[in-house]
Amino acid sequence: MGKYGKSAQKRVKSAMRRKKKGTLKSGSGRKVKSRKQAIAIGLNEARRKGGKVPRKSSRKRTSRRKK
Repeated sequence: MGKYGKSAQKRVKSAMRRKKKGTLKSGSGRKVKSRKQAIAIGLNEARRKGGKVPRKSSRKRTSRRKK
């Protein structure tokens, strides 16, 4: 079974098309130029609509100091 549902795939595809067309805007209202940002926006839209999208991964930074 896949991670992402069909509706999520459609949303990402739509966001990518809008990016290529130049009409995709970020939260601040600026044009989106990054491919990764377009994918993130598509997944976020799918999440809001209730599509099957995995939870956001929270990366914890573990830095150890050498003494």
